[in-house]
Amino acid sequence: MTTLAHISDVHLGPLPKVRPRDLLSKRITGYINWQLSRIRKMRSDSMSALLDHMKAQDADQIAVTGDLVNLALDEEIDRAGAWLATLGPPDKVCVVPGNHDAYVRGTLARALEAYGPYMSGETLDEHPFPYVRRLGEIAIIGCSSAIVTPPFFAAGQVSNAQAGRLGRILDVLGEAGYFRIVLIHHPPTPEFAASRRLGLWKADIFREVVAASGAEMILHGHTHESSIGAIAGKGADVPVIGVAAASAAPGGHDSPGRYNLFRIDKVGSDWSCTMREYGYQRVGDDIALRLQLRIY
Repeated sequence: MTTLAHISDVHLGPLPKVRPRDLLSKRITGYINWQLSRIRKMRSDSMSALLDHMKAQDADQIAVTGDLVNLALDEEIDRAGAWLATLGPPDKVCVVPGNHDAYVRGTLARALEAYGPYMSGETLDEHPFPYVRRLGEIAIIGCSSAIVTPPFFAAGQVSNAQAGRLGRILDVLGEAGYFRIVLIHHPPTPEFAASRRLGLWKADIFREVVAASGAEMILHGHTHESSIGAIAGKGADVPVIGVAAASAAPGGHDSPGRYNLFRIDKVGSDWSCTMREYGYQRVGDDIALRLQLRIY
């Protein structure tokens, strides 16, 4: 049996010292949002307790689906790289970037340098995404939907070229009998992806690839809410599962911090996959098992 823990939207705080020149960009809107709202909603103490609970599960792999930072300042990115080391070594932790990791031009490349081994695996060519991590007969495929967007936008996009590489990877892994888990920050389901400001641009191309090549599961973040949906796959629908923001404190408007733990096994020729959601309730500081669900 293989176990996979999934967290997302870490939004590490507090913000480092922000210089006036740092705000001569889209960052000014994010800074105002942090000061007016997120400074109260995103708490490092509640996230630390949640992560301690998750690490005690001793999962074979931890998947982080983006938004490690807030404004993608250099100090934030360096801090996020150090924080990843507290989760585990690079062979035990895999990361895909979110829109906050690509907040302004140049920051995604900076994140790739800082997160390096945590955001890497087998690739088809020199492009870093999608990358593949294989754990026995489980294959984790990391995609990037992180792009630079204008102020007040938090959308993402998977380029045509990346979608083409994803299709080839899914085909090869599918023919080899792997349980394929796709990681992406922005949800590809139509109800979330359709938003011009917040959604996944070219989501129809991503969905076409999955429909043609198949996958067993897609994990995402971005919405700061727990969710379960599906998109068409090759022969069967593919579960699409989102997790609430890891740093969201109890008592806020968003779902409080949670993580999902998947247990995946092969029984004969069939796959078994169960999901347990752990996290805070809307009131109180206790971490509880909130949901147990059989996916396969």
